[in-house]
Formats: sequence, C-alpha cells, structure tokens
Amino acid sequence: KVFFVPGSFEIPLAAQKAFEQGFDAVVAVGLVLKGETPHFDYVCQGVTQGVIDVQLKFSKPIGYGVLMCENLDQAIARSGRPGSKEDKGFDSAIAALSLLQL
Repeated sequence: KVFFVPGSFEIPLAAQKAFEQGFDAVVAVGLVLKGETPHFDYVCQGVTQGVIDVQLKFSKPIGYGVLMCENLDQAIARSGRPGSKEDKGFDSAIAALSLLQL
C-alpha cells in the first residue's frame, strides 16, 4: 500500500499510522532538496530522528529512502530511473525486508 504525504517531514507520522494499522514494515521514500535557508537542515534532522523514533517505538523496520540532496540532478542519480547510478528506494526496501528476518 502507498501512503502519500505532503512532504518528507510528515513521513514519520505516516509510518507510525502504518504500524498502528498492522503493517510489519515501512519503506520511507522522499526527497529533501536544499534551498537557500537553514530550513533544509531542520527538515533533514527532523525526518531522520522521527523515523528512528517510530521504528524503535514499534520495534519494526523502516527502510530509510529519504534523499537529502543539494540539487535535482543528485536526486535523479539516486532515484532508480533508467541511467541512474543508484536506486535508493529499492535499497531501502531490501533493508526493511532484511530486518524482518531478525
């Protein structure tokens, strides 16, 4: 099931809601794109800590695929699109599935 949220900062709450609904794992995929203000740093820190807190609270894995990039080209290179060098969404899904085996 896919849950869409308005921004990456809202990912931890969506993950918490998924666990409350009985899901065994979450794959969190998002993007925080750096702008001209320190807002980027606060959002990156908030979403990261929020995801950590939720997975520890529920003792369930969250594959962390939230990209934090300086520009759109960096995000595309990690998006799994044809020609990209990485697929962080796939990698995050594998991480969550691996943790289910513990």
